[in-house]
Amino acid sequence: MTASTEILNVPSDVQDLLFRQARTANTFSDEPVTDEQIQAIYDLVKWAPTSMNTQPLRVLVLRTDEARRRLLPHMAEGNRAKTETAPLTVVLAADTEFHENLPELFPHFPGAKDIFAPDDAARAETAKLNSLLQIGYFIIGIRAAGLAAGPMTGFDNAGIDKEFFADKPFKSLVVINVGKPGENPWFDRLPRLAFDQVVETL
Repeated sequence: MTASTEILNVPSDVQDLLFRQARTANTFSDEPVTDEQIQAIYDLVKWAPTSMNTQPLRVLVLRTDEARRRLLPHMAEGNRAKTETAPLTVVLAADTEFHENLPELFPHFPGAKDIFAPDDAARAETAKLNSLLQIGYFIIGIRAAGLAAGPMTGFDNAGIDKEFFADKPFKSLVVINVGKPGENPWFDRLPRLAFDQVVETL
């Protein structure tokens, strides 16, 4: 155990589960992912912060063969096989009309909704940024449930939006395969940048 491991406020085995030993899975077993697991993941990660508590992330769970058939043509060719065989896939999207919920989510500032309402561009940027934050939390939540996540950005966003969100103000950002790892699920572990390469103190 390293000194930095001991400084952190969660046990080293939890650190390993969430980060050091967690890997992006490329194959999955046929063990199902339950609705209860997905709800538990969301009920955990919903507490993580977003700007003005906007919470713009929207989650589409694709479980049926029909839903998978609708998704696959929009995935990059290299992502299709693993998406077809994963027990469950989620499409994570940003709700560009998140401001409609601000009277409930940010009640101490009654004018919050009105700030965003007239500015489509600012609203879209806020939705994207904060949804991406929530996607990071969601991946950690998947790992916390003892499952593997296979996040992908190789897909036709416009095609997915037309296929699944034609009647909603949602913009797809990331597709994640979810499940227990299958046979030979991992690529070789890739390097990470060192502390001194990333962190500057002024």
